[in-house]
Amino acid sequence: MPTHEVMIEMGFSSAHALRGYQGKCENTHGHNYKVEVYVRGQKLNHIGLLIDFKELKSATKKLVDYLDHKNINELPPFDTEVNPSAEEMAVFFLQEVGRQINDDRVQVYKVRVWETDTCVATYTVD
Repeated sequence: MPTHEVMIEMGFSSAHALRGYQGKCENTHGHNYKVEVYVRGQKLNHIGLLIDFKELKSATKKLVDYLDHKNINELPPFDTEVNPSAEEMAVFFLQEVGRQINDDRVQVYKVRVWETDTCVATYTVD
């Protein structure tokens, strides 16, 4: 069945340390992250949109503002429960933006978190 897809991207700068990592990344260090949030659905709304880009950006910006210019290791759920890897941050964005966006017509189904220009982690749900 044909599917529409919409994606937005945003950037933020944060510090983190990977607990249990054997190497430099166990020390606190920073990244200029880029996050891409993908939404899909099969039916457009009454004016021909899958989702208003403004709505998707607003939902994503709440999380970006939560993480931006902070030590991610000090913020729940990354303070004790979850290691702040790019993989885990992709899960976090998908779940949290999805809580705000998902309905019977649209679903956040993929998030990509770039730590550097050449390193990205992707999380996808069916």
